[in-house]
Amino acid sequence: MKKINILERNKFTYSIREAFKTLRTNLLFSGSDVKTILLTSCLSNEGKSTVSLELAKSLAAASKKVLLIDADLRKSVFVTRYTDTTESILGLSELLSAQAKLEDVLYETNVDNLHVIFAGAVPPNPVELLGSRQFDDFLHDIRDSYDYVLIDVSPLGLVIDASVVSSYCDGAVLIIAANEISYKFAADVKGQLEKGNCKVLGAVLNRVPVKSSGRYGRYYGQKYGRYGTYGNMNFVESNDIHNS
Repeated sequence: MKKINILERNKFTYSIREAFKTLRTNLLFSGSDVKTILLTSCLSNEGKSTVSLELAKSLAAASKKVLLIDADLRKSVFVTRYTDTTESILGLSELLSAQAKLEDVLYETNVDNLHVIFAGAVPPNPVELLGSRQFDDFLHDIRDSYDYVLIDVSPLGLVIDASVVSSYCDGAVLIIAANEISYKFAADVKGQLEKGNCKVLGAVLNRVPVKSSGRYGRYYGQKYGRYGTYGNMNFVESNDIHNS
């Protein structure tokens, strides 16, 4: 298996590291049948890829064998942002289009227990590839080799990719940037995930200003429901994101 180095780009505070542990704990208690988990957001630049990678690393640190799949076939940032490789990377798009085999795209990382499949080249038909029988069969076959398979997909508020992939997954997590996404928009995106018969496990409320935790506690308690404050990232139960 090929090996690649994952860079430490983010210097998190103690409270944020604890937030990822809390998110990990929530997923661990979601049930033994929840193994394939989709992560998406409403729009770009809400921290989706960072949350996906850090959650994968947190699960791996808990001795869980994790596969992180970058299924953002439209605008992936994983290779350029989180690795220092200058080589051409084959990934999911090549695998699903039969241009590469699994051993060509599966990477061991410098993080114990963490493997990665990158997005690969930008294809002309991302929805068709993600909605293909090949992807469904691949996920079915690979899930028994890992404790968790995390799938980072393009923002559902922009394109339909995540809704297509959700039908293959056991659960989904929605990343929401605080004070940037409206309550109705988040509820609409949640509804799109549910149309794929995918259980929405909850949402990560990202970028919550620590200095404003009291105000955010009141505001999001009314708008999104109950959550605990963990620095500037919070986990919201899916049942608390509902239409008013």
